[in-house]
Amino acid sequence: MNLKNYIRSIPNYPKKGIIFRDITPILNNANAFTYCINRISKFCEMEKISKIAGIEARGFIIGAAVAFKLKLPFVPIRKEGKLPYKKYSQKYELEYGFDILEIHKDSIKKGEKIALIDDLIATGGTALASKKLITKLGGSIRLFVSIVDLIDLGGSNKLKKTETKIISLMKLPLN
Repeated sequence: MNLKNYIRSIPNYPKKGIIFRDITPILNNANAFTYCINRISKFCEMEKISKIAGIEARGFIIGAAVAFKLKLPFVPIRKEGKLPYKKYSQKYELEYGFDILEIHKDSIKKGEKIALIDDLIATGGTALASKKLITKLGGSIRLFVSIVDLIDLGGSNKLKKTETKIISLMKLPLN
């Protein structure tokens, strides 16, 4: 399946000069969505993952579906102020500013093998911040999976330097 047919490019969102790569057409097509979940699930099975972590918000959709399919627990990594219990926070840089991610302190135990899932990897800031949170809890990221790798922004290369295995279902240039 050619997933590029299901990626919508939205210019000047969320800021002028940014081209937002929208995966919601994948979510809106049962065949494309099922294809993504099945492919990502196979990668997770090969790595013998014990938990799935998903990054807010589209990483929740994909990650929760993979966790359900594999009968594994799901760990949400959320933006600041969204988690109600004791948590760790991590500030990170986006391609258009800064943000903070949080994770519940009791969501991952030492030694658990984690697959970290998001819709795309751009500059790598979100993925690296999530990895720091998971590592702080004692988890081991065995795999980072995204549907899209925006290769011109170099995020996957930054993540590879941390010895994280990266899988992207497709690679796209910025333009």
